[in-house]
Amino acid sequence: MGKIKVAIIGVGNCASSLVQGINKYVELPEDEDIPGVMHTKMGEYRIEDIEVVAAFDIDENKVGKDLSEAIYSRPNNTLKFAEVTRTGVTVQRGMTHDGVGKYVSHLVKKSNDSTADISGILKEREVDVVINYLPVGSEMATKWYVEQVLDARCGFINCIPVFIAKEDYWRGRFEERGLPIVGDDIKSQVGATILHRLLTRLFEDRGATIENTYQLNFGGNTDFLNMLERERLISKKISKTSAVTSQMDEQIEADQVHIGPSDHVPWLLDRKWCYIRMEGKIFGGAPINIETKLEVWDSPNSAGVVVDAVRCAKLALDRGEGGAIYGPSAYFMKSPPIQYTDDVARQMVEDFITEKGTPS
Repeated sequence: MGKIKVAIIGVGNCASSLVQGINKYVELPEDEDIPGVMHTKMGEYRIEDIEVVAAFDIDENKVGKDLSEAIYSRPNNTLKFAEVTRTGVTVQRGMTHDGVGKYVSHLVKKSNDSTADISGILKEREVDVVINYLPVGSEMATKWYVEQVLDARCGFINCIPVFIAKEDYWRGRFEERGLPIVGDDIKSQVGATILHRLLTRLFEDRGATIENTYQLNFGGNTDFLNMLERERLISKKISKTSAVTSQMDEQIEADQVHIGPSDHVPWLLDRKWCYIRMEGKIFGGAPINIETKLEVWDSPNSAGVVVDAVRCAKLALDRGEGGAIYGPSAYFMKSPPIQYTDDVARQMVEDFITEKGTPS
């Protein structure tokens, strides 16, 4: 069925892990379980069928460089797990708007190049799917890029907590044009949100009540540095909190739930440490408390999900399906249009791949 032509907005750590993964997972055997890969093949598409044909950033360290070089340029600091040969894709100057927060402004110097004709490039290179990897809090920038995506008639993967697929207005714009969107706010393969959701469902399914819970996250990448700016953190906290509380049969008071990034620790690099505590009651009103810690490299953890989201978007394009893809959005994203439990959402993805599900 050919390649899936992809454009990337924001050449940070997540883009680095994605590009490395595309180069690493080539010609995978279909009858073997591959560590880190949820689907070797989706429909007729394999991971190696994803081809990045355009990339946009505003950092002078990256603009003008080949993508293979830009993904390793500072302030990127994620794990290097694959060699990436020269791609022939030059990173072009994107739009800034609110894409640079005050705490990262000393690390990111804006390129003097003029903003590229984003829509024109997407059309010229016949891009199928655009991936939004902008920093948390890039509300204006994301919506500006969405207009370019709509004009170029591409599918869209919204990996950040700016609500596009979740909002009726923006979702409707994609529906009108027959373009798929998977969003919003990418989950990790085994991340803090997934772990917290599963523990929450464990309490609910086993008849235990949840009285208090917190999730504290910190890391050393620019995402955590950016989220020290509390105004940029609002949508992230909403996204992470709703992803967990949506798994509760009965909601608890807002003051009894605290979920969100807590601090930036530079020496952790792209690693994230997460602490979760849950307090509740079991039979007879006896107390139960759970504490757990998760350590993970943040960006590779999400790239393994994005490769599936991209292929689902392309399948939807091939089938002429527009608007939010509900099953993949629920399974791959923290803030989809409709929340489902993870086991239900996973089955919805499998049904979508095999066309057993009803398009929504």
